[in-house]
Amino acid sequence: MKATTIRRWSQVHTWTSLICTLFLLMLALTGLPLIFHHELEHLLGEAPELRELPADAPHLTLQQLVEAAERHRPGEVIQYLGYDEDEANGVIAITAATAGTEPNSSHTFMLDARSGEALEMPAANGGILMVILRLHVDMFAGLPGKLLLAFMGLLFVVAIISGVVLYAPFMRRLKFAEVRREKSTRTRWLDLHNLIGVVTLTWALAVGVTGVISACADLLIGAWRNQALAEMVEPYRDAPPLTQRASADALLQIAKAATPDMQADFIAFPGTRFSSEHHYSVFMKGSTHLTAHLWTPVLIDARTLAVTAVAERPWYMDALALSQPLHFGDYGGRPMQILWAVLDVLTIIVLGSGLYLWWVRQRAPAPRRERTEATA
Repeated sequence: MKATTIRRWSQVHTWTSLICTLFLLMLALTGLPLIFHHELEHLLGEAPELRELPADAPHLTLQQLVEAAERHRPGEVIQYLGYDEDEANGVIAITAATAGTEPNSSHTFMLDARSGEALEMPAANGGILMVILRLHVDMFAGLPGKLLLAFMGLLFVVAIISGVVLYAPFMRRLKFAEVRREKSTRTRWLDLHNLIGVVTLTWALAVGVTGVISACADLLIGAWRNQALAEMVEPYRDAPPLTQRASADALLQIAKAATPDMQADFIAFPGTRFSSEHHYSVFMKGSTHLTAHLWTPVLIDARTLAVTAVAERPWYMDALALSQPLHFGDYGGRPMQILWAVLDVLTIIVLGSGLYLWWVRQRAPAPRRERTEATA
């Protein structure tokens, strides 16, 4: 590779890395506890604990759970009910002042499906883990914060690719994984930086790309609402406002009949961003590790309980659904969590060493800096 080409790639790698490094350090540091968020919720006492009841205690009907949720939060309406795979007797409820209230202003809690008792979930409403999650997702800045982090993720991907381009000719002069211990401290750190960067390459690319996709979630959901959902509810465009909706009791059976090989993940109530003003939306999922993260929405008329559509998933919603669990290592249980945590720590070392190498090079006299750039 020509020296001028190397210099250009080096500038691309340097500046994309510098611009995004502080943001990525924040994301890597906040992402580490989020990998173990289930375990930390219990350790910090932020996970709800259901009371002991007889094993054969029956579950309340769906409508009774809706009414219990709205009694728990007087003056609010139910937005969503979700099902927790780890707690068969618990149902996650989300309520807000209006059905269309944005997610950060909603309130999340658990209902005991047997008694209707409401249990608070600090981790979902301002606990330390929620603070960490908000920093990781949008830095408490809403959509602008998400888009800024998406841009930083793109710069990270460019920095990785440019780093690989620079590393390939550099490694022709060295054995793989060689660290030149007899050289200066800066050279040793350069070798470690390159080595760890290559070891974490695939993971870093996967996390970077899935992070960008996840950061664009609001835009993707908006596109789904404006395209796929709008087409499905087109017959209701001129319908009068919904004044009375049917009981929710039969929703799961209706959705199951429409998608026999699937199970319910969550229910979006009329007026929320995952439904329409005239529909319940029951989001069904598959039973394998992969399909458990892919949603098929079943739209049910909120007045007549007739199924009006079983939606095809747009590719970008599949990308979003698969990206979020992959980003946090939620696919493979504890071994994958540990692997993700190790790779996260290694990435922090890569980011920190990159800053160190840049700082040392900037402090070097100009002639020495030019020699370093030509050989590094």
